[in-house]
Amino acid sequence: MAKNLVIVESPAKAKTIEKILGKDFEVKSCFGHIRDLEKDDMGIDIQNNFKPKYIIPEDKEKVVKELKKVAKDSDEVWLATDEDREGEAISWHLAEVLGLDPKTTKRIVFHEITKPAIERAVQEPRLLDMNLVNAQQARRILDRIVGFELSPVLWRKMSMRNSLSAGRVQSVAVRLIVEREREINSFAATSSFKVEAFFLAKDIQGRTITFKAEGPSRFKTAEDAEKFLQQCIGAAYTVKDITVKPGKKSPAAPFTTSTLQQEASRKLGYSVSKTMLLAQKLYESGQITYMRTDSVNLSDTAMADISKAINTNYGERYFQSRKYKNKNESAQEAHEAIRPTYMENSTVDDSDLKRLYELIWKRTIASQMADAELEKTIAKIGISTNNEELTASGEVLKFDGFLKVYMEGRDEEDESDEEQEGVLPPLTVKQALDLKEMKATERFTRAAPRYTEASLVKKLEELGIGRPSTYAPTITTIQKRGYVEKRDKEGVKRDFRILSLKNDQISKVTEQENTGAEKAKLFPTDLGMLVTDFLKQYFERVMDYGFTAKIEEEFDEIANGKKKWNNMLHDFYDPFHQNVEETLEKAERVKGERLLGQDPATGKPVTARMGRFGPMVQIGTVEDEEKPRFAKLKQTQSIETISMEEAMDLFRLPRNLGLFEGTDVSVNIGRFGPYAQHDKKFYSLKKEMDPYTVELEEVAPLIVEKRAAKDERTIKVFEKEKIQVLRGPYGPYLKVGLRNYKLPKDKQETAADLTVEEAKAIIEELKANPPKKKAPPRKKKAE
Repeated sequence: MAKNLVIVESPAKAKTIEKILGKDFEVKSCFGHIRDLEKDDMGIDIQNNFKPKYIIPEDKEKVVKELKKVAKDSDEVWLATDEDREGEAISWHLAEVLGLDPKTTKRIVFHEITKPAIERAVQEPRLLDMNLVNAQQARRILDRIVGFELSPVLWRKMSMRNSLSAGRVQSVAVRLIVEREREINSFAATSSFKVEAFFLAKDIQGRTITFKAEGPSRFKTAEDAEKFLQQCIGAAYTVKDITVKPGKKSPAAPFTTSTLQQEASRKLGYSVSKTMLLAQKLYESGQITYMRTDSVNLSDTAMADISKAINTNYGERYFQSRKYKNKNESAQEAHEAIRPTYMENSTVDDSDLKRLYELIWKRTIASQMADAELEKTIAKIGISTNNEELTASGEVLKFDGFLKVYMEGRDEEDESDEEQEGVLPPLTVKQALDLKEMKATERFTRAAPRYTEASLVKKLEELGIGRPSTYAPTITTIQKRGYVEKRDKEGVKRDFRILSLKNDQISKVTEQENTGAEKAKLFPTDLGMLVTDFLKQYFERVMDYGFTAKIEEEFDEIANGKKKWNNMLHDFYDPFHQNVEETLEKAERVKGERLLGQDPATGKPVTARMGRFGPMVQIGTVEDEEKPRFAKLKQTQSIETISMEEAMDLFRLPRNLGLFEGTDVSVNIGRFGPYAQHDKKFYSLKKEMDPYTVELEEVAPLIVEKRAAKDERTIKVFEKEKIQVLRGPYGPYLKVGLRNYKLPKDKQETAADLTVEEAKAIIEELKANPPKKKAPPRKKKAE
């Protein structure tokens, strides 16, 4: 038995550290948190100064038992969990459960898993930092209070379903998405006309090339644009002035958690949770520094390594030492930005981790490289027939600098519809230019884009809501709750006009463009909008961006020892709890309905509303003699924006497609999505099949294919009892209705010989003694 026991969170991290420390140390994993708040009564004794009531979950009992045994046999226990508040809290829980004295137990921290960093940490241990522990406890307790007290209010006041929940950060994040959606829905695009002139001139090789110059301003109407073009008929064009200005571009700072999530989304298309999962693997295997950080600092050792890598790979001219300042004043817990542990490694072998690692390496290297040097030329071109000027701009890259390695991506909201500047041909003042063509093209204003996961993280960070460890779980939670969906949106065709002046003749054409197409954007669901409106109406303080940011600042004050955590919770809880009580007593029940009009055929009201299984349209009411008719909304439709015409179109289902094998085939939408019905059997439609437009020629092969697959799975069927014996990926099983029952091992090989009595006996036995569910895998903090 090793003399020293080191405890970390994950097995991968344990494995890497054990190699470094050698035979005198045994490194064990606690698999994350080993204790959590009880479920009963919130797990918090509110009357006793918010004292938390912790328990060891069932799935952690075995881990704790093993750690206790190893700790007892070791001379010394070292707590080596992550260096943030969450890691400090895990170490404190370990000390409590293992009976370690917090005044003497050695706590070691490091932000990179390298031999020098680990050895230095062992030589310079510290004690548990209770300020950090209390900051984590305050966050956990406050979030538990908000969730446990707000969620039952939603259950009582909204009749949709009992799985509704609210959370301090998640509800504010949903509010951002809802408000952006409404901003887009109410946006009215306005058009203007952009003038561009295309001239012919000789380049440095003497070849005739075309270059572009822009008009003096945008014109509000087609008439104004045409008037300008008419003024240019018969005009001579002369270069009036040429300005050459030097310029430069500087590299972005090395990655923080937030900027890594944003850039991995833009450049690699990764979700926030995927980025954090991969980054955690890179950290635990010793490839990068700690991945939950809001610092942009680089250590002196790292700076020396980066300098060496730049000088070796690119030459001395490309190196420029830089110190970056963090815009976020509360950035204090982590000591360094995210960077490769060893700068000489420009890539890694693991194919899953390779792209993210290379992104981190390039960003880190580029942050210490020289500016890119540019030369910008601006030529002013006079028009002889009026006093207006055209402007031609060109840019030449004189020295690439950091651009040799890396160019930062941009969000949609930071992009304009301006084209990137090209290179101008050599021009001289008073030079006459030949006009090839002048165009006035109609352009439309655009609404702010919907949030991506990355741009939502950016916005939350700007508002001071959440911290590096909270972004990924927040975004995952709001999607799991059904308040937000990540999906694509198809564009729509839109006409735009082009007026053209060529050979002193003006022509007009109308062309089409695809507009509004979006990919992997966050859309609020009707449920998300309804919950947001309710919480904004009755819990304005909790939903306020400034208040949520202020709470984060108070957690920081607790972490710095400037505030008592119990006092902070009292200040929050007393008015919040009173608000909950008043809302339960006075608030009206939310209907979530919108009257669209009257059904032309029956005169009954047509209502868009939330139902048990989601948003739907209803014709009639429950008070009517006839039962109301229902139709489910399409994924792209919303209660807030659906029109009467679109609502009535939904009642075209079920559609009869015609006969197949002598029996009718119909399509409809059910609880589990679109399906086809044939010969009293049901077949789920493929994702790309729209039940409103799909034809028999597409559905018939699907029925044949799914029937064959089912026949292949079917071992035998007891028709009368409606029991099926089926093949599954984990062996034969029984199916009754929607319930599955796994066959005992001794019956699996002889499943085909099973009698109905044996099948019934197996089902009854499993009903009486259901198998114990395996504990779900531990969720890493990155998720």
